[in-house]
Amino acid sequence: MSTAPHTPGDYSAVADPERALKYAIQHVAGDRAEIIEGVITPMSPSWAHESAAEVIRRQLTPRLEDLALVSGSGNLDLPGSENWYVPDLAVVPAELAAKTEGALLPDQTLLVVEVGSPSNAETDRTVKRRRYGQYGAPLYLLVDRQARTCTLFSEPTRLGYAVEDGPHPFGTAVRLPEPFGLELDTSRL
Repeated sequence: MSTAPHTPGDYSAVADPERALKYAIQHVAGDRAEIIEGVITPMSPSWAHESAAEVIRRQLTPRLEDLALVSGSGNLDLPGSENWYVPDLAVVPAELAAKTEGALLPDQTLLVVEVGSPSNAETDRTVKRRRYGQYGAPLYLLVDRQARTCTLFSEPTRLGYAVEDGPHPFGTAVRLPEPFGLELDTSRL
C-alpha cells in the first residue's frame, strides 16, 4: 500500500476539511478551544473575565427558570464555515440543551454573551458580531472590558446585525428585550 506524500498545509486530499477541522477541535484540542476563521484558538480566560460572565449569568438566572431556559458555555457550530465557538455564555431552551451532546447552532440560542479580553477583544467586536448575526443568534451582548462598555446587537441578517444598542458605559443599565424583559446592571463588570 502506498501513501501519497503529504505537504504541510496542503489539505487537498482531505475530503471535507471543515469536518476534519471541527473533529480535531472536539477530540484533540480540548474543551476550551475555538476555531475562529479557520484558526484553532485555545481559551484560558482570566478570573476577571470569568467574573464578568458570572455577573451577567446571575442576573439572568431568575428569568431562566420561568422561561424553561438554561445558560452555559457549550459549543456552537457555524456549519459551512471554519468556525466553532465556545461563547462565554449562551442561553438556550432547557429541553434542547438536555438532548444535545454535541454543538448547537447560533440560531438555536436566545442570547449569546461574549466578554472581551485583551487577547480576543477585536475578534469579539468584529468577527463574532458578524458571524453570530449571519448564523441567526437573536441577541448578542458584547461586554467589552477594554472599552468598559456593553453593546447589545439584535435583528440578525445575512450581513450581521441590523440593530446596535450601545455602546453603554459600565454602570449604565442595558435592557434585554423579551423574552427576558430585564435590565442588566453593569456596574459590577
